Amino acid sequence: MKHRFLTIALAAAFLASPGAFAPVAFAQDAKNKNGTDTYELLNLFGDVFERVRADYVEETTDEEMIEAAIVGMLSALDPHSSYLSPKYYREMQVQTRGEFGGLGIEVTMENGLVKVVAPIDDTPAFRAGVEAGDLISHLDGEAVLGLTLDQAVKKMRGKVGTDLKMKIRREGREPFDVTITRAVIKIQSVRSRLEGKIGYVRVTQFNEQAKSGIEKAMKKFAAEIGDQLAGVVLDLRNNPGGLLDQAVGVSDLFLDRGEIVSTRSRRPEDTQRFNARLGDAANGLPIVVLINGGSASASEIVAGALQDHGRALLLGTKTFGKGSVQTIIPLARRGAMKLTTARYFTPSGRSIQQVGIEPDIEVHPAKVETIDRPRGRRESDLRGALDNGNQAKPEDEQGKSGGEAEGEKEAPQDYQLARALDLLRGIALFSANAGKTPQ
Repeated sequence: MKHRFLTIALAAAFLASPGAFAPVAFAQDAKNKNGTDTYELLNLFGDVFERVRADYVEETTDEEMIEAAIVGMLSALDPHSSYLSPKYYREMQVQTRGEFGGLGIEVTMENGLVKVVAPIDDTPAFRAGVEAGDLISHLDGEAVLGLTLDQAVKKMRGKVGTDLKMKIRREGREPFDVTITRAVIKIQSVRSRLEGKIGYVRVTQFNEQAKSGIEKAMKKFAAEIGDQLAGVVLDLRNNPGGLLDQAVGVSDLFLDRGEIVSTRSRRPEDTQRFNARLGDAANGLPIVVLINGGSASASEIVAGALQDHGRALLLGTKTFGKGSVQTIIPLARRGAMKLTTARYFTPSGRSIQQVGIEPDIEVHPAKVETIDRPRGRRESDLRGALDNGNQAKPEDEQGKSGGEAEGEKEAPQDYQLARALDLLRGIALFSANAGKTPQ
């Protein structure tokens, strides 16, 4: 009788959870889609609960068991649905505002291991060499296998200044250990600079500062070189995503019209479409968006929108492929639940989920080395060679050699960025020369 009363109480608790279940819908759907009586299943839960409570080898609290049941239920749905304890929920709210404590990596679960979606720029994990796609198998010697994502994240967080040893599996090499010192992570979500006449904007995360940060960067470029700006590189590599409204806002900065993204859930009437408003922060200048396997979620929304509208060329490698929407549902005085409620679709109707966004120009990271070669014979070396008629001096007489000119800058170490800059310079040069006739 006791456990039967408990089952009814549990059912009532589920019905009373704000935003999670509606009593009317629950009553109308007493039979689930497999024909099983829902109340019968709740009785089964009550039986298991009472047996654990009475006979488990160690005493447990009702709170621990109920929370564990909720964690298990949500984590069984997909890698991104989870229960957020009150403490973790508070930390997550701080994180979206751009400051939190930890290692500086965005993670998910894959085959029971923690997978790094992307390290965040200028954080302990980034400086330690953690890369997108790394699999974390052990934390301080304890196997990750069997932990939920929330449990693994809790182990990675800790007191600022303390160390965490992680065992990492990376494709192409043997598993290795990395020790990282925890720190307060302050995210400057947007960094910018001029590369000659090209504006470079790096977005590390779509937190509350993303759109305003890009607007400031574009105004800074205009103040520094005005209408000499030849194009923009938008760097979304290793950007794990963030807030949907910021992804929409950033896309809107560079689009004049049309759909940016749509979200589709179980019920067709809940479909949402987000459209661009008039105004282009880049004034129609060419844009190259840098992407890679660490570009996820909100990054893929921006990349997909600009690509579908032909507003930008995507350069790099295929993105992560996280095309699902998570809704945070607060639970009264008990933290919150993060529930996958919809999928993202690009303006052309492509689903991002699992397939990601393919770049227009595939460029893998590479290291370019200059090869020293002996200077060969040229026309100017031949005896009696004619001058060029314009009285210009041969190269050697101008003080240059076959190698690099004095003061010339070294080639950028970032190969993908170098290709993006070359592409924009080529477009600018072609546009400037279009329609000209030889004099």
